[in-house]
Amino acid sequence: MSEKKGKLIVFSAASGAGKTTIVKEILKNFPQLIFSISATTRPKREIETDGVEYYFISEMEFKKKIENDEFIEWEKFYDYYYGTYKNFVIGNIEAGKSVLFELDVKGALKIKRLYPYAHLIYISPPSFEELVKRLRQRQTESESDFQKRIERAKMELTLKDQFDYVIENNELETAVENAKNLVTKILEEN
Repeated sequence: MSEKKGKLIVFSAASGAGKTTIVKEILKNFPQLIFSISATTRPKREIETDGVEYYFISEMEFKKKIENDEFIEWEKFYDYYYGTYKNFVIGNIEAGKSVLFELDVKGALKIKRLYPYAHLIYISPPSFEELVKRLRQRQTESESDFQKRIERAKMELTLKDQFDYVIENNELETAVENAKNLVTKILEEN
């Protein structure tokens, strides 16, 4: 076992705040980070690849993995399950590798409870109204799913003060630069 454990860096935000775009930029700029790919029961979108954005599995398979305690954290929302594989996280940090997560707010807070040394970064929209506008422009879901996302976003925004860092994504280039500077600082800490 490595004497130095890897770091855990968790990015979270309400849908539409820009976290996925920022995380992709971080991964391009920090090849030493290992990305934690979550499992989900939601259908794969056309632009997604199994094992890249998510591991797409059946609800029955997901429930079996819950029973077998294979997830470090999991949650059901929007009628689908999402979870982070325990062995992946533990294996990497024990090997001294730093892991980057892109999780919902509740998943991020669960990681922090389990690993108090984890670094939680919240990507905040400039305003709730801007978030709603961004979600509308995406046009990736039905009106009922859109309303569910809006309700969840309200809850998620109330929890941002529980994060170690908040980066406002008013202008994407600036937010990416702020995120890169923050990740550099985290990785350089002893």
